[in-house]
Amino acid sequence: MFFIIIAVVAVVAIFVISVYNGLVKSRMQTQEAWSQIDVQLKRRNDLIPNLLETVKGYGKYEKSTLENVTRLRNQVAAASSPAQAMEASDALTRSISGIFAVAENYPDLKANTNYLKLQE
Repeated sequence: MFFIIIAVVAVVAIFVISVYNGLVKSRMQTQEAWSQIDVQLKRRNDLIPNLLETVKGYGKYEKSTLENVTRLRNQVAAASSPAQAMEASDALTRSISGIFAVAENYPDLKANTNYLKLQE
């Protein structure tokens, strides 16, 4: 009888340890995934000023688009939670597509190597 109780306690302990380790592993993977997203958002935010300077020379009348991108970039940088960062990043992505539309009006801009690298 004593051995059965020890076996049951051991099985329960092994199960609890396995579940705990699985949860810790999942939490670490989630944190790592958010970290990678944060790195890519920061990389993109660092490239946006270069993109804006490149486009400014070609699209003076597109001032509102450029101001909107700058404002949204600052919102992404100031986000305090992943949800806020993703919401601001989505808005920024939509706004940046407006800059790519500007390129269609300026053939020289499409050929600019800085613009092509930043568009990538």
